[in-house]
Amino acid sequence: MDEKRYYMAYGSNLSLDQMAVRCPDAKAVGTAILSGWRLLFKGCATVEPCEGRDTPVLVWEISERDERSLDRYEGFPGLYYKKELETGVFPLGGGEPVKRTAMVYIMDEKRRCAAPSLYYYRILEEGYRNFHFPMCVLTQALKDSVGAAEARRFLGTGDFC
Repeated sequence: MDEKRYYMAYGSNLSLDQMAVRCPDAKAVGTAILSGWRLLFKGCATVEPCEGRDTPVLVWEISERDERSLDRYEGFPGLYYKKELETGVFPLGGGEPVKRTAMVYIMDEKRRCAAPSLYYYRILEEGYRNFHFPMCVLTQALKDSVGAAEARRFLGTGDFC
């Protein structure tokens, strides 16, 4: 039997529908907080170390086949690389957090920040709503990535947390 493998999603893989297609064996098992990491956009989402910032993630249990599929989808190893991080996972059904080591994709740091497509951003918004993540993290990521003026134009609002 294969050892259980865990994956932390912070971008479009927050979508249960998309993951059902991309990774048919995957099962959403909980949520976690990447403490000391911030969300950014470089066209697509990424995370980077940043003291004092936190990024919510959805934790998936994945198979080897799912991981190969994710590698292709995420452009590993060219666009994203992988890192193993330990975190406390809050089970979706409730209960105490469980320590897990999970893989996360991180975009190559040489890539410049850029706004995502509106379609992509809406997928993240839906994921944030579905898992009760603080929307402020998402809007701050946009602001950090493209500046306040461009983020306001993108969102059509001046409301930031």
